[in-house]
Amino acid sequence: MPYLFVLYIIAYLDRVNVGFATVGGMKGDLGFTDGVIGFGAGIFFVGYVVLEIPGSILVEKWTAKGWIARIMISWGILAIITGFIQSSTQFYIIRFLLGAAEAGFFPGIIVYLSHWFRYQDRAKAVALLMTAVPVSNIIGSPISGLLMKVNWLGMPGWRWMFILEGAPAIILGIITLFYLTDWPQQAKWLPEDEKRWLIETLEEENRAKASKHSLSILQAFRHREVLLLALGYFFMVTAVYGVNFWIPSIVKNMSGLSTLGVSFVAALPYCAGLIAILIMGWHSDKTKERRWHTALAMIAASFGLVMSVVLRSYAPLAIAMLCITGAGTAGYLPGFWALPGSFLTGTTAAASIGLINSFGNLGGFVGPFVVGYISSKTNSYSGGVLYLSASALIASFFILALRATRKETVGSQ
Repeated sequence: MPYLFVLYIIAYLDRVNVGFATVGGMKGDLGFTDGVIGFGAGIFFVGYVVLEIPGSILVEKWTAKGWIARIMISWGILAIITGFIQSSTQFYIIRFLLGAAEAGFFPGIIVYLSHWFRYQDRAKAVALLMTAVPVSNIIGSPISGLLMKVNWLGMPGWRWMFILEGAPAIILGIITLFYLTDWPQQAKWLPEDEKRWLIETLEEENRAKASKHSLSILQAFRHREVLLLALGYFFMVTAVYGVNFWIPSIVKNMSGLSTLGVSFVAALPYCAGLIAILIMGWHSDKTKERRWHTALAMIAASFGLVMSVVLRSYAPLAIAMLCITGAGTAGYLPGFWALPGSFLTGTTAAASIGLINSFGNLGGFVGPFVVGYISSKTNSYSGGVLYLSASALIASFFILALRATRKETVGSQ
């Protein structure tokens, strides 16, 4: 788990650091508008969808470490190339390819965790993994802010940010091939009695789920709960990435701080998110409840976004509302990603998680693009932020409509 945590920090940082490049000089140096930035930030997720479902199945059927290593090495190379772009066309192409390279990483890890953690422990495991999201921003925001100030070899800081933050992915990708263990059966570091107990426990869970929810992959794609999860995730990801890509610009606009000051203030919502994700993961597993833990976090994100617009003239209060938003955009994750495993197993679960993640991540295109488009037309971020708020609220409705996952545990079946 600590190793996966580090991998996800690097992945998430490479995914969203374009937001800091925007306020750090890339927009001015290349003559990009907010619309160009929003489209380029979002097109990542179009590429991401291409290999998402096959990637998830490969983790289940082939090898997790091999697929994760391939992803990391290829996205590290492309992240470095981003530091050398000269035009909007190059920006769009490299962002699309970066998304395609990273496809399957997150759902693959979710599937991989199901090889090692019992259902009743899975929300805590996902919570620990997903703390990498706020931590990557807490650490990465100041680092990105500091890199904006350098000018080495005649290249501005925003270019060095892409280069230096892409290199660790290549190094860790190579290490992954030798470090990760695909299945408990292969774990030479586990005592035999613990290995046997874990294998038998997970096999018993899979048999119980298979007997109650026996579905083919195509049936799972038509399953009411899978479709509701995909729709809920789409609208929530729209809000999450709209916030993540534009929060440096939003904070700079409302506060007037320097780029370095913005990088520190923009980390505050992620500090709130770190606390929220740990509490929600622990409490969700303790109560064996997933739906309300997920939906209430989404509602909190929606509320925080609305109030940040209402209070935009009072920067400290608006930033406090963005902290509530940060708690919501992180706090929904443990409960949400425990939901598919409550009624699906094996290859069906892997394919369904890939479907949910791939369709949902189209919202990663919509959110940044819509905020950039509205900002370009109105010269204000308020309209885009209200759109993100509505999206988070809609997501909560889809989650509350779920039936098969209401306080259901495999152990009680």
